[in-house]
Amino acid sequence: MTFGDFTTIRPSLDGGVLTVVLDNPPVNVLGATMMREVRDLLTDVRDNSSVKVIVFESADPEFFLAHVDMRIADDMEILTEVAESAPPGVNVFQSIGELIRHQPQVTIVKLRGVARGGGAEFVAAADMSFAADTARIGQIEALMGITPGGGATQYLRERVGRNRALEIVLTGEALDAATAAAYGWINRVVLEDRLDEEVAHIASSIASLAEGVAAAAKQALPPAEYGEALVTENDAWSSLVIRPAAGQLMSAALDAGAQTPEGERQLEKLMRSVRL
Repeated sequence: MTFGDFTTIRPSLDGGVLTVVLDNPPVNVLGATMMREVRDLLTDVRDNSSVKVIVFESADPEFFLAHVDMRIADDMEILTEVAESAPPGVNVFQSIGELIRHQPQVTIVKLRGVARGGGAEFVAAADMSFAADTARIGQIEALMGITPGGGATQYLRERVGRNRALEIVLTGEALDAATAAAYGWINRVVLEDRLDEEVAHIASSIASLAEGVAAAAKQALPPAEYGEALVTENDAWSSLVIRPAAGQLMSAALDAGAQTPEGERQLEKLMRSVRL
């Protein structure tokens, strides 16, 4: 099977398992181009019977997906195009998570490095996620002067409960993999040097099931439909993102080294050091 010309993802198919490597250096931010390419790929393979399982992994062992690109507004033309293909009542950022959640194939995240903000939402949207013991995951938006706007409020409430969701959203801190697994945010933790083998075993085992079994399981365990809750999340996010504080915080963070490898390694500390 051949795939389109992509610049931020690298798909390859082997034995019914489609591996999608996320590759947007220097720190794998979730930018407009990646959002469009993920949308295009998932739409293209949606009805392809040769694809049984989709595994997402990162080309960068330090950053699964750092977060949504703080400069994403510079790509408004692409964002608008992605937004126009989103379901009614779903914003452009929510559209990616909802696309992953409703994908007919089983979706799995192999989590290495850190996933924050929109990257963490991407992880939670997948059917399953398995993390290296060195991985971290967090919703950093509050430190940027906003709240999550890509589905996290609902994904987290379902996975970890309201109390822990509020802790995650309002502290802005990245949890270590063991804590994230204990909370229910991810499936489980695997030793770093065993992660590839473990995920390959799970993915190939599912891909080799008798025809229709995986699809029937997904039909019997459908994703929750959030409806108006996503509208409420978007209203909360949009009421903050238009305020001067959000733009000033992100601009100051970029000046201080955000979206560089050095700045992203301790982004929470960097964000707390920023002054308006």
